[in-house]
Amino acid sequence: MARIIQVFEFEKLTLHKDSRGRYLQPRELEKLYEFNDTNNNNYFTGIRDGVRFKNYVGVIQLGGLTIEILPKTDNTVAEDSDFETWHGALLNMLKVCKHINVNSVSEANLKRKHNSLLDLYFEMYLEEVQHLLRVGLIKQYRRDSSNVLALKGRLDFNKNIQQNLIHQERFYTEHQVYDFENIVNQIILKGLTILSDLTYNSELKDKIARLKLSFPEIKEIPIQKYHFDKVEHNRKTVAYTRALQIAKMIILNYSPDIRSGQENMLTLLFDMNKLWEEYIYRMLIRTKRDDIQVSFQNKQKFWEGRTIRPDLVITKKQNGETDTYVIDTKWKVLDIKKPKPSDDDLKQMYAYNLYWNANKSMLLYPSSRPIEERFGNYWKGREIDELNQCKIGFADILDENLQLNFDVGNQILSKLF
Repeated sequence: MARIIQVFEFEKLTLHKDSRGRYLQPRELEKLYEFNDTNNNNYFTGIRDGVRFKNYVGVIQLGGLTIEILPKTDNTVAEDSDFETWHGALLNMLKVCKHINVNSVSEANLKRKHNSLLDLYFEMYLEEVQHLLRVGLIKQYRRDSSNVLALKGRLDFNKNIQQNLIHQERFYTEHQVYDFENIVNQIILKGLTILSDLTYNSELKDKIARLKLSFPEIKEIPIQKYHFDKVEHNRKTVAYTRALQIAKMIILNYSPDIRSGQENMLTLLFDMNKLWEEYIYRMLIRTKRDDIQVSFQNKQKFWEGRTIRPDLVITKKQNGETDTYVIDTKWKVLDIKKPKPSDDDLKQMYAYNLYWNANKSMLLYPSSRPIEERFGNYWKGREIDELNQCKIGFADILDENLQLNFDVGNQILSKLF
């Protein structure tokens, strides 16, 4: 029976039921340990009889268990409503960062309270495949070696003698075939097969079965990362772009349970540090102000072969002059009563100010509560009459309705200027 567990980042799950009735079964915990070991312990920390999650959010499907890991911007005790709020916030952050095309998912599915993120990706994939089948899958030329009744292509003399000594009406040849048997269609089919093994959603299972029946007869092959590299991007395959992206996510993150087949595993996890950085960039772009330009993922040479890379560099034109500001995003929860950044973060911002000739910079943290902010001064590195400042800033992720705050870009700019 399928079950869904929702947790926040840095929470733990064990074999023992917690106050919310959440727990892992021994085989599920064993599979999570195996997955973490093969990924250098990046996603969570093994603890006694359980795991503690790190700064990765998203979803893990393990057999009939779906674990949804959600972000959170404070250390308060979670209420039941918090899970629904942050499920919606994460969904919208992924939409803003173009990791999920929510518009292609039906409204009915979006409104399901307990619909996991993976189900949304699955439905997106099935919608894309259905569209491809409706407009027609592409055909390509390929070389084939086989017995045929008419001589075509190049006759393979050795194999023809071996196989057709009696059946002289046949010819073993190497020839070109124009059909659906190509790598892009094989990738799409493999994605459908994996989904049929993974999902416990009866509606999706039925849709997958109907799509597979509509698929032409092609050979199903094991798909590896190098198969995606072999895909040629041209006018014929442009319609496959979205489906191939989701298929790549599904296939490369799929871990079949070889022993029992009961705990097949699929993971879709995002580093909140990177997601937070990209989200802030895209929200700044949404402000569409003519007097500012936002630059993402900048870098300069620092020492020998090393570089320094601030997250965001903003230039503002005013009265014929251009001012530069640097923002570095930090997905950390600071003490709201006495928020203090680390010395390393402040030293990092000092270097950014000097290298990008910025008078002001900001360390930007998430928050869902108002916190007093002010610029602090660096004491060296500028002429006496020049500013060299850094602010500890906080972005309100949620608005007054506990929805993702789509005005956060303007709020961030007001903290700098």
